Amino acid sequence: MLHFKYSSVIDAPVETVWKFHERADVLQLLTPPWQPLQVVRREGGLGIGAITEFRLAIGPLPLRWLARHTEYEEYHLFTDEQISGPFESWVHRHKFESENGKTRLTDEISFALPGGQTAEFLGGWLVQVQLEAMFRYRHHITRQECESGK
Repeated sequence: MLHFKYSSVIDAPVETVWKFHERADVLQLLTPPWQPLQVVRREGGLGIGAITEFRLAIGPLPLRWLARHTEYEEYHLFTDEQISGPFESWVHRHKFESENGKTRLTDEISFALPGGQTAEFLGGWLVQVQLEAMFRYRHHITRQECESGK
């Protein structure tokens, strides 16, 4: 099992950052332009049982990724877990913490690659690099959207 964590401070209250994540178009906004990802459906908002389905391509291979929200504490956290998709397992926790009127937004991901430890040893670093770039972009967009009202 591999782990990834990205955290930043957004100069906006937790409620503002949380409500941004509730927007119907949030996944389109947070998808980097270089990432071949299409949101097929999103049902149930952020609550437990909510479903998100993506279509993505890895090289010429089209893949379907289905995730379900398994944890939800309003204004604090929500967690999505892969039901089916490209990873052996994937758990993504989104945390929102108040820090003096600002929000510490933290994304924590635990994942396993198909092929076990050998695949993780050989390819885990590449997934980590891609996640770093993606979450740097996502937090930048979140900052832009949530701080623009100031």
